[in-house]
Amino acid sequence: MEIKHAVFHSSSVKPDEPVVPALQEVAFIGRSNVGKSSLINTLCRKHQLAHTSSTPGKTLLINRFIIDDRWMITDLPGYGYAKISKTKRAALRTMIQKYIRYAPGMVLLLVLIDARHPLQPIDLDFILQLGQWQIPFAIVLTKTDKLSKTAVKKQVEHFKQALSSHWDPLPPIFHTSSKTGAGTEELLDYLGSVLIFVKSSN
Repeated sequence: MEIKHAVFHSSSVKPDEPVVPALQEVAFIGRSNVGKSSLINTLCRKHQLAHTSSTPGKTLLINRFIIDDRWMITDLPGYGYAKISKTKRAALRTMIQKYIRYAPGMVLLLVLIDARHPLQPIDLDFILQLGQWQIPFAIVLTKTDKLSKTAVKKQVEHFKQALSSHWDPLPPIFHTSSKTGAGTEELLDYLGSVLIFVKSSN
């Protein structure tokens, strides 16, 4: 699948604001500074579509983008950073959970994880929650340009092994680089197949 047209739609601090079009939705989430906005920009081939920041926790809004006038990408706030108050962190966690569980058009959640690190407890806990909520998701390893091809393969195997005791079958696992574009075609093809499958099933 190729994205030909992508435009910013809206930002909000509440999961049910503003009113969004009745489109299929793919949401991106991950720990703070994992590269969500950069990956969205690469997939859409628009450098400044989603604003990026080197400061963890900078994005605290739900940002939505209309893709080819027929589906939507949502950039959710990062989770796991500690540079905000406990009250704000708890409110942010509640907002993210509410959005993930009740967004009416969401067909898939992409969980982004930095490929340079092993699976962290905070990521595993979040993934297990998705299972409890029966949220369809896939894992996307990011920043693979910072690793050798051999190291990337080892990381993929590590994630498969770490998840095998919790998941059967395993969720899809992709490895990407926003810098080089590696793995983005495979991810786009997968998204296209999911969108077609869900549309044909409804």
